[in-house]
This record gives sequence, structure tokens and C-alpha cells, in this order.
Amino acid sequence: MNKLMQGLPIIALRGMTILPYMVIHFDVSRKHSINSVDYAIKNGQKIFLVAQHNPDVMNPKREDIYNVGTVCEIKQVVKMPGGLMRVLVKGLDKAVLVDMQDDGKLLMGDVEVMGSTELLYPTEELQARVELLKELLKQLYFVSEREAKESFAKIKKITSLEEMIYRAISDGTTDYEKRQEALEIEELFERCDFVCDIISQEIDVADIKRDLAINVKCRVEQNQKDYVLREQLKAIHEELGDEDVESEAEEFRKATDALDASEAVKKKLYKEIKRFERISSHSSESAVLRTYIETLLEMPWNKATKDNTNIKKVQKVLENDHYGLKKVKERIVEFMAVHTLNSEGESPVICLVGPPGTGKTSIAASIARALNRNYVRVCLGGVRDEAEIRGHRKTYVGAMPGRIAEGIKAAGCANPLMLLDEIDKVGNDHRGDTASALLEILDGAQNSAFRDHYLEVGLDLSKVLFVATANDVSTIPKPLLDRLELIEINSYTTVEKFHIAKKYLVPKQIKKNGLNKNNISFTDEALRKIILWYTKEAGVRNLERKLGAVCRKVAVSILADETAAHKITPKNLSEYLGTPKYDEDIADKKAAVGEAKGLAWTSVGGTTLDIEACTMAGKGALTITGQLGDVMKESASVALGYIRANADKYGIEAETFEKKDIQLHVPEGAVPKDGPSAGITITLAMISAYTGRKIAKDTAMTGEITLHGKVLPIGGLKEKILAAKLSGIKKVLIPEKNLKDLNDIEAEILDGMNITGVSHMDKVIELALRK
Repeated sequence: MNKLMQGLPIIALRGMTILPYMVIHFDVSRKHSINSVDYAIKNGQKIFLVAQHNPDVMNPKREDIYNVGTVCEIKQVVKMPGGLMRVLVKGLDKAVLVDMQDDGKLLMGDVEVMGSTELLYPTEELQARVELLKELLKQLYFVSEREAKESFAKIKKITSLEEMIYRAISDGTTDYEKRQEALEIEELFERCDFVCDIISQEIDVADIKRDLAINVKCRVEQNQKDYVLREQLKAIHEELGDEDVESEAEEFRKATDALDASEAVKKKLYKEIKRFERISSHSSESAVLRTYIETLLEMPWNKATKDNTNIKKVQKVLENDHYGLKKVKERIVEFMAVHTLNSEGESPVICLVGPPGTGKTSIAASIARALNRNYVRVCLGGVRDEAEIRGHRKTYVGAMPGRIAEGIKAAGCANPLMLLDEIDKVGNDHRGDTASALLEILDGAQNSAFRDHYLEVGLDLSKVLFVATANDVSTIPKPLLDRLELIEINSYTTVEKFHIAKKYLVPKQIKKNGLNKNNISFTDEALRKIILWYTKEAGVRNLERKLGAVCRKVAVSILADETAAHKITPKNLSEYLGTPKYDEDIADKKAAVGEAKGLAWTSVGGTTLDIEACTMAGKGALTITGQLGDVMKESASVALGYIRANADKYGIEAETFEKKDIQLHVPEGAVPKDGPSAGITITLAMISAYTGRKIAKDTAMTGEITLHGKVLPIGGLKEKILAAKLSGIKKVLIPEKNLKDLNDIEAEILDGMNITGVSHMDKVIELALRK
């Protein structure tokens, strides 16, 4: 007889159907389900459990759940970590959902409990069907190799057909949709027949598995367990018609036999091919092994190109490709000569250091061409994951070799020229220290057996000629820097830029923009004016952009049928590039109090640095503005200490330091500034502010100061002098110990410059401070 139960808490189950007579536990995580359990515990332990149509729905509505479920009794509740709740329930009766309410906290509803209909059927038929289900379950337990005695004991005493049906379907399948379908069938015998069909299907599947296992066991001896597993897989391949794996494995073996590699590499390949044979081609591991084997076969283990040993030819290629760069060319010729005499010697690791746009990357390509080596570029800028260098373990999804191994593979030989671009910009984080991973690669004593995590065999890098590039040596870690042979590529002078533009950049841009020599020509003076009026950089990248801009204007004019030939001169230059951006002589010649001009070196070349100081009524405080780094802040403190210690010498009264504040400012406050070469400039600006004496604006200076007024040597002298010259400044003060470095600077830069060495602050004041 049916019975209506009102106000019953409801849990919508995901991927699960609970049947009457089942005792089962499940986990509850959703808030409204937890509230339903709490409500049931406080109100009679009864709860209605019903399955969802779609398990992915988090907040089910009425239309998201089935109509038929089970009224259960909560037997036990255990709270788990993470807010989970494990609930043990016993299924009582099948019920139909009549009405459901959702108040936002939990699901409640009215259900109609479906009473037993067994009294409506003859007892003999009921008993016969019970025995039939028991027999089917017994067969299922046997073929699926369950503990038949223990499992059968649970159903032996069951006499009710309804209970037997629910027990059979719960033991016969784990598919919640099939269980739900059985639960929803109203007619008892129809439900019984449905369950019998399900169990019969499960018996057939288990029988096939059992027969397959028996067939495999007949082929092998009982004590060979490993062989049994291999034969099982072989039998499965035969059943599925999977024969491609064996043919692929045979191809891999032939390729391995013909591979020019060490015995260790071949041994590793044969081992992995053997594993590949035993794995189904449909498994994910098969794809991983296939990729790994193909990668090892594609690596050029002992394949090498023959170096060019003709020194004159090497020199000719380098001269044709690049203007100047004497030190770089000399070093490459030296390497080639030594390598020719001793081919087994270690290859050097050359690091080209210089500002952007000075041609470091193109130099590496020219070196490769001159030496007849394959060229491959590995960009390290921003690389933070150590696995990018050493490779990923092949067990991971998406694993691949590191950039070095991939570079060797891409080059197609074991002795390419490998460019490690932007080596000063590698980083490190929780995924490893990339710079440290490069230490083994660049060490000639260790890299003959470099171990990539993906390849898992030694990779000989000793034949590779590594060329690195960097903008700023200070950011390269010291252990890594120790392995590099630095060759500085300094900023280009105006004359060098002119020759580079005329010989290389102009022909390149004419061709790139679809023009020819008849369409466009540049006068020498026009090229010089482009350099002086429109660019101000260490390299020539922006110069090339300006030449490209002119060519594009000419291309538009030709298509518009205005004129077919264009001659670019200083007079018509503004028609193509607009108003000049820079003046040839931009230095302010008017002397001023508290305004000194320093010289600085950055990763993009030299620049002038204006430093201002002024005093005001106060209590002797020092204020520093202009976004200065720690080094420049320390220089300001040292400068103030020196001035106070020598106040009498410069005519500064002692009370001045107690009654006046002084502010030090470096314009362009949004740009960070730091470095140990602005000490004398800061000191001069502060002395000028305290004494009211003007500073000559036609003088620039560089150098650091000590508390005793000594001037310390600096670096980047060429770039700083070049920056002063481009700014129209002729008089430059440098540390006396740097005078010897002038021998390495081109005469073109020094021409017309008045450079004076200073060893003490007194000399700086004498030369730069007006009386």
C-alpha cells in the first residue's frame, strides 16, 4: 500500500543511485546537502535520496533530478577534513517525488512511498524468480573470480523477490543509470526480467575476459609471470587487430642499426623499442615512447660539418659583413687558427657585450658563415624555468628536450655555432635557477657528457662553438661570468654609423621596400644629417628605421606617379622625416649656480646627466629626489661629508649646515638612475649651491669621490666621451687613472675634445667652478 511522507529532506546524488535494502556510505560536500543531513538527524533520521540527470549541475532544480528515488535511514555521520561529511545510510523503500521546495538552504519535499506488490503474484512464480536471480548471481561471482562463498552467503537467506531484485542489480552493475532504470520499473516481474538481462550481459563480458586469460595461460609455463603478461598483451593485440606497433618497432630497429651514435645511445634505443613493442598502440604511454624514440633517432650524435681552415677567406667574410669591430674579428681568426692546429682543444665561450643595436646577433651569424658552421639561435631572455635548459622528464605529459638539445637537433650537426642570446636576462624562481643550469653547458671540462633530462643519455657539447650576447655584464651571475670570454662592442661613432649605413643599411632597406638604385639615392651629407638630426643611440637600429621610413615615402610617391627618381639631400630631408629631433650642438653654454653636467653609462650606451642642487632655510637636512639608486644616494652622503669637513677651504661658514637645508635633484625623475661615477658631479653641484659660485656649462665630468676628496676611476669611458661629444660638450674631466684608457678610443671620438685628468676634488673645482 502506498503512503505519503511530507516534509522529507532531499539529497540529489551525483553519479549514484541508492536502492532499497542497500547499506552504503557516500560523501557530501555541497552546502544544501549537508543541511539536509543535519535536518534529517534532528527529525527522525529519514531522508530521500534521488539521482541527478547531469552530475555536473551544482544547484539542481526539480527538472534536474529523477522522479523515483529511495527513502533511507541515516545510520552514521562522520565529519571529514575540508568540510566533507561521510554519511552511512540504509535503503528502506522506493518512493516517487510528489513535490519539492528549495528555500535556498536545503531541498525539502513530499514523497509517495511505493508499497510492496508481491502479494498480487503467485507464491510459486515469486520463488522461481528468486532462485533464478540467485543462480545468475552465483555464475557472475564465479566468472568474475569473486569470493563466491562469502558473496553467496549474503543472498542465500533472501526470500523476497523485491529484495532479491535490488540486491542483484546492486551487485551486478555499478552503472547508476542502469540502477535508476531498474528502480523506475513499476511492474515487479518486468523489473525482474530487466535485472536478469543486465546480469546475463555482465556474465558474458566476464566470460570473454576469463576465456582470454585461459587462452594466454595455455601458451606459456606457469612459473614465467613476466612472460605471461607479455602474452596477455599479445593476445589483446591479436583480438583488436593491432599490428602497426610491430612494424613501427622494426623500422625503429633498422634506423638504430644505421645510426651514427655511441653504444650507450644505441643500447638505450634498443631498450625503449623493446618496451614500445609490448605496449598497446592505443595507450598514452605508446605515444610518449614513440616521440622519445623518434627524438633520439633525429639527434645528430656524431654528425659534424667540416670547418673552413682558410684564414684569408674567414677574414674576407667578416670584413664584408661588418664594418669595424676589430677585436671581434681578431678573436675569431685566432680561434680558427688554434682549432686548425689542435682540433681536439676546447671551444671558447665568447660573450659579445654591448648596447642594443650594435650588431651582436648578426656578428654571430657572420662568424658561423665564415667558419662554415651551421647556425642556431637560442633566446634566453626571460627564461626562468630550469627545465627550459635541461629538458623535462619524459614521464610528464607534454615533455620535451631542453632548448640546448633542441638547438643541436635543429642545427643537424654536433658542432654548430650556437648563439645564446640575451644571456644577461635569464632569471630564477621556484622552478629552478636557469643561470646555474647553464654552468655545466658552458664549462669545457664538463659539457662533453651533458645530460638532458628528456634524452637521459649524455650529449657531447664540447664541439659546439658557443657565442653569447649581453647588454649589461653586471646582471650576469659571477659563476656564469667566469666561464665567458668577454668582447666589448662599444657604441658606434658618427663616422662608423655613416659607413655602416652607406655600405649595409641603405642597400638593405632599398631592397626590402621594393626599390632600386634608380628610384632612390642618398648623398653622403644626407646620411650624416640623418645620424645627427634624427637618431641618438649607441647602435644603428633606429638609424635603419629612419632609412626605412624614407624608402617607404619614396615607394608611395612612385605609385602616385609623382616622380620616379628621388635624391635625398639635407635640404629635402625634412620632407621625408619631418622636423629634426636633435640639434647638433645642444649644450647650454651659460654658466649657472648648482647645475653640473655629469656623464653616465647605461646598458644602451652613454648619456649626459644633469645634476641640480639648491639651498633653502632649514635645519641642515639633505633631500634627494629624482629616483636615485642606493649607490648615488651614498655618493650624495659622501659628498656632503666631504664638504662639511672642508668647509673652511671653500669659504662656507659652519652655521650654514645648521641653518640651511640642501636639496639634490636629478631631472627625469621617472627614470631610475644609479651607478658609481657621479660623485664629483654631485659634490661640485652642492659646493656651487653653498658658495653661490657658477659652474661652467661647457664642461662635463665623470668620477667617484672619497671622503678625503680623491677621485676614483670609472668604466664605460668611450661611451661617456661620445655622449659628451654628441651633446656639443668639448671639455671633459675624467679620473687621472683613466687617462691610459684613451689609447683604446678611436681618434675620431677624441678629435676636438679637451680631456683633462683629475685626481682630487680640488682640481675639479679649479677647472669647472667660476670665481
